[in-house]
Amino acid sequence: MTVIIPAGAGPPEGHGLLNGFGELRGGNLGVRLAVSAAEIDAAQALRYHVFYDEMGAVPSEDAARTHRDADAYDAVSDHLLVLDHALGTGPESVVGCYRLIRRSAADLIGRFYSADEYDISTLLSFPGDIMELGRSCVHAGYRGRAAMQLLWRGIAAYIFLHRIDLMFGCASLPGTEPDGIAAELTYLYHNHLAPPAVRPRALDSRYVDMRRLDPASLDPRRTLVGLPPLIKGYLRLGGFVGDGAVIDRQFNTTDVAVIVKTDLITDKYYRHYERQMRDALE
Repeated sequence: MTVIIPAGAGPPEGHGLLNGFGELRGGNLGVRLAVSAAEIDAAQALRYHVFYDEMGAVPSEDAARTHRDADAYDAVSDHLLVLDHALGTGPESVVGCYRLIRRSAADLIGRFYSADEYDISTLLSFPGDIMELGRSCVHAGYRGRAAMQLLWRGIAAYIFLHRIDLMFGCASLPGTEPDGIAAELTYLYHNHLAPPAVRPRALDSRYVDMRRLDPASLDPRRTLVGLPPLIKGYLRLGGFVGDGAVIDRQFNTTDVAVIVKTDLITDKYYRHYERQMRDALE
């Protein structure tokens, strides 16, 4: 069961999630926005541990010195955190994170992070509010269903409160050899390609064709099961992929652009949070 802890009974109010309603809780775990520089630092430390220590990303000199995964976008982002309250109430409790960048925040930098890999002009021209998701990771000890469910519920609440119409980001498959994940790339292209009106395309200089196999040769069910959990999560929300993959050698991954029109997120989410937020105000 997930409940909303009123702001007065929980951590101090952040600058985005739930607008003072507090955090979403499920047992010892909770999800809310970072409310201090120390909590953002803890998220950056977790990102470094997962991306560099576990996944083999190549750190810059600054990252290797600080053991932090950090960039200019962190200063304008909302940082969604999963907290284990059994570990404490502050930075020491951070066990998961997701970075959220709204259009107004990206305007402060002058671009979205994804623009380094994709032509996102179709998304920028989308008439509603848009949001980029990225830098998602969970500590190895918490990679079960509970933490990921809380992250998705936190994102759904954020979308509801800020009236986000479309969300997108770069999702990663492991490795930098496209032929090693040919089935996954081919499956995504032929089964989940975004409509032209919202379809990003990999930049010409980085474009890797996703059509690597005869789609008739695939076992769609088996291929879907083998996709990374994050990509499967986007697809369950009705998500699409862009045209072309991108090799990210620094992070030792092959990226695909993922797009979710939030009106495809089930009415159940909206009814659930509307009811909980109404109850929290009464």
